[in-house]
Amino acid sequence: MDNFYLNKYSFCDHQINAQINVETKAIVVIPCFNEPNLVRSLQSLYACDMDCCVEIIVVINCSENCSNEIRKQNSKTFKEGQEWCKNQNNKLISCHFIVENSLPRKHAGVGLARKIGMDEAVARFHSINYDGIIVMFDADSHCDKNYLSEIIRHFEINPKTPGCSIQFEHPITGVEFSPEIYSGIIKYELFLRYYVEGLRLANLPYAFHTVGSSMAVRSSAYQKQGGMNKRKAGEDFYFIQKIIELGNYTELTTTRVIPSPRTSDRVPFGTGKAINDWLLQESENYMTYSPQTFYDLHEFTKNIDSLFESNDWAQLCSPCLKEYLIQNKFSEALLEIRKNSTNLTGFVKRFYTWFNAFRVLKFVHFARDNHYTQVEIEKASQVLSNSKHLNPIKLLNEYRYKQKKARLISETGFE
Repeated sequence: MDNFYLNKYSFCDHQINAQINVETKAIVVIPCFNEPNLVRSLQSLYACDMDCCVEIIVVINCSENCSNEIRKQNSKTFKEGQEWCKNQNNKLISCHFIVENSLPRKHAGVGLARKIGMDEAVARFHSINYDGIIVMFDADSHCDKNYLSEIIRHFEINPKTPGCSIQFEHPITGVEFSPEIYSGIIKYELFLRYYVEGLRLANLPYAFHTVGSSMAVRSSAYQKQGGMNKRKAGEDFYFIQKIIELGNYTELTTTRVIPSPRTSDRVPFGTGKAINDWLLQESENYMTYSPQTFYDLHEFTKNIDSLFESNDWAQLCSPCLKEYLIQNKFSEALLEIRKNSTNLTGFVKRFYTWFNAFRVLKFVHFARDNHYTQVEIEKASQVLSNSKHLNPIKLLNEYRYKQKKARLISETGFE
């Protein structure tokens, strides 16, 4: 049976010949590049409680011009992972490996690896005519025991959701990493949560975390939005924005992904790069965007409805945001948005299609570079949340609790 998405958008033909169990509800996709500890992540997934079938697809990959050392590590990882999986007796979970050690250098990277695995998941669900759940995970992540069961339950009790972000919490104490790394990851995760809290302050419809190891999506939604992109970094941010656009996007806060805080030079930004930069810098301060940036956004977006019939948008803006919108030709965009909107609901939807997450991020950078001095993450987080704390661990735990509680209230109506 033909599949339109696979025929038009897949990178390669499907590669797993083993027949999928017709009771499979979810498929976890793990990109794996030069990874020595894959088995630990597999152990975490296999230890999950579950009452239905789940598959894991590991995409071991590297570029056509990668070093022999990386190819050797990939080969070792494949053999170790395959051998470990053969010795497991869990009949509800199965693991398959795709090895791509000669990806075109132009596209080789985490985005393409995720795409290969997620497209394979589409093909496998299509073969049993089931709109299953595709879960994004990483080869250095762990999870809670209820991780798989809660993902499946979440999509069952939210039948309209096309996808969800999953609660993540980096390890912030222990002996596996140096004190400097734990210090860095505390501040980096606080930064991630601070940014999303700023978006929520402005009531933006895409105020969700976009961590690649902590997402899940329905196969139908994945196909409808053209699948995963082939970006070498930031693939998660761009992909999840497309899923959010479908509406009814949710967050799963009753389980956790535990990503690694380790350093990395594999991508130009993200957790590994941030921790590496932290270790190299001389200062102990982790600087971030001024809270005023998000107050500017809040003052503007709270009056968006008035623009359905008015062109006087400049009066709603701070000087900083006004300058940015002028540079981005907002007056012309507003006229076009209004021209194609028959009612206020359609206008607001089109407005946020233009003023999307990427354009807002560019404004945040514009404000940082041209108007507002950066602030230490502790002080910025304290201001935005009206907290009494300056201790980064207390602030992080406060943000974790606040964001988790906010989502539980929005979903259940109970505190």
